[in-house]
Amino acid sequence: MKRRHFISLSALAAPMLAGLGISSCNTTTSSNEVEEHPNFNDFKYNEKSISELQQLMDAGKLTCEELVIEYLDRIEKIDKNGPGLNSVIDINHDALPLARQLDEERKSGLLRGALHGIPILLKDNIDTADKMMTTAGSFALEGNFADQDAFIVKQLRKSGALILGKTNLSEWANFRSTRSSSGWSGRGGQTHNPYVIDRSPCGSSSGSGVAVAANLCVAAVGTETDGSVVCPSGHNGIVGIKPTLGMVSRTGIIPIAHSQDTAGPMAKSVSDAAILLEVMSGADQNDNITLNKKNKAFNYIANLKKDALKGKRIGIVRAMMGFHSEVDKIIEQAIEDIKSAGAEVIDVELENLNQYGNEEYEVLLYEFKHDLNEYLSKCKFPIVKSLDDIIKFNEQYKDREMPWFGQEILEMANKKGDLNEKEYLEALTKSKKLSGELGIDYTLKKYNVDALMAPTNGPAWNIDLVNGDHYGGGSSQPAAVSGYPNITIPAGFVHSLPIGVSFFAEAFSEEKLIQLAYSYEQNTMHRRAPEFYSTIMQ
Repeated sequence: MKRRHFISLSALAAPMLAGLGISSCNTTTSSNEVEEHPNFNDFKYNEKSISELQQLMDAGKLTCEELVIEYLDRIEKIDKNGPGLNSVIDINHDALPLARQLDEERKSGLLRGALHGIPILLKDNIDTADKMMTTAGSFALEGNFADQDAFIVKQLRKSGALILGKTNLSEWANFRSTRSSSGWSGRGGQTHNPYVIDRSPCGSSSGSGVAVAANLCVAAVGTETDGSVVCPSGHNGIVGIKPTLGMVSRTGIIPIAHSQDTAGPMAKSVSDAAILLEVMSGADQNDNITLNKKNKAFNYIANLKKDALKGKRIGIVRAMMGFHSEVDKIIEQAIEDIKSAGAEVIDVELENLNQYGNEEYEVLLYEFKHDLNEYLSKCKFPIVKSLDDIIKFNEQYKDREMPWFGQEILEMANKKGDLNEKEYLEALTKSKKLSGELGIDYTLKKYNVDALMAPTNGPAWNIDLVNGDHYGGGSSQPAAVSGYPNITIPAGFVHSLPIGVSFFAEAFSEEKLIQLAYSYEQNTMHRRAPEFYSTIMQ
């Protein structure tokens, strides 16, 4: 194996980062040695879980106000300065008075719920009825202040969560250009991977993944159409849950496609992600898909056990491997770890894998135009009221919105017709059937397995604003297209870059998947905080 060493930001990457408007670290390193850099993990509440923070607050050893101050200071220290992660696009300027209010409630014996006093960050496509805008990272929506919280935000606030701010994302949730760079938006600039700064954070929930990994918040919320929760979770060494379509309301979220869109929790542990999902879920009268009778309230935390894998049958989808030899080694080790935990692992062929990609894309193009126009029609924002307006805005302000890549996906979507067209209806029917009934469902039954597993991601690629992303591999599509749940957990590292493993299964199987993921997590404990290396050299 070739020895690798890490080069300091000041010595190598400062000119590149300065060109992107990002401060470099004041660090030095001698040749062929590991980088010597400031300790960015000396944070007082580094890696603290929701339950640990609640215990401190219950004991009077910590207040929400103190915690908010610490997180705001850390955001300033390493997100806006230091390594310049650039993951937070907006801060809630009412955070401190809200924190004091939550502290007073706790003193009086009123606890709203499991998240009372816990600072949470939201992706910048989720509406909040406060002083923060909701822009999907685009200047076209600058000034878009929502009249109402998104339903999931109402759920979070009802449980006592403090909305600390909003995170950067791949603009328009990475549905703008075929050459886009994950984590780049016009408003937010480029977000960076905290493990190795010149590497991609993946997307589109880039800022949420980075902020959680770097301990800029306790947990965060992302959204996914296909891969946008699990990929940045895998790349940033955290847990991400993409719920069943209908488990979590979409009201008040800037859409791509209603047949696949969902919000999902992103956290440093399975238990924290499960707490968030429990709070976010629920029936919303304004989103009919959440009224499904299978969408029941679950107490995910009560049933978490380290030995949950014992006696289970897990199907490994080897067709989703093979894109990187080091990733294959990590997955082979994950298989051995799962076996050691008492499970049986069976090689399976996932039926109809890779047979509906074109249909998925057609559906997304059709639904994006329809769903975005519907969202914009309800906004009081005066400048843009349609996808066509956004395209014209981007052309008018090319220097701000299109310095690196174009908007060909927006233009393709704008040419699509209504949702009653034959092309759309046939694509929707085919993609759903092949991914769900004749895909995941059929495979689970054929092999009599409890869940399927596959690598979440490959090693993060170098950020490339000129040519765009260089995806290595992943496994998000079947669960994304079918609308079935998918959970990713840290599984190891390839040269300091995190790799995740995904578990997915039938609709509304979140409780089972969370139990399996928790058991794997507790038997392996691969999560570790980032070291903020600047680059990797051969």
